[in-house]
Amino acid sequence: MSRTNGGRGRRRQQRHKDVLHARGGHRAHDFRCTSCRLDVSLDAPGTAHRNHCPHCLASLHVDRRIPGDRDTDCHGRMEALGMSVRPDGEWMIIHQCVSCGELSVNRVAGDDNPLALVRLALRPLADPQYVTRALLTL
Repeated sequence: MSRTNGGRGRRRQQRHKDVLHARGGHRAHDFRCTSCRLDVSLDAPGTAHRNHCPHCLASLHVDRRIPGDRDTDCHGRMEALGMSVRPDGEWMIIHQCVSCGELSVNRVAGDDNPLALVRLALRPLADPQYVTRALLTL
């Protein structure tokens, strides 16, 4: 059964939009978040390789060992699991891939949503069983 457009027959196919994704197009220097669908710039203050959405802190599993290598085959969605702090005071976001379960640690960028960061840092205090689930994944 075909879809109709107001009873006027078949829907017209969308035109091919490769112009938007080609080098030099409007997405040459940004990506769309897989979680909240926000268009995110690759330029991030405080880090050389933007790898998460500054709004919802979600990421994609694209790097294997070195930040920016884009060498993994998984490409699953990385969920912000928790926070860690380096000895020098720098905050790090702990991500877990929902596809393969791999953990990774990413630097906080200067334009990340401060409320989302604080919520993520306080999550273990709000849900004591969250800590147990997080430790079991390690």
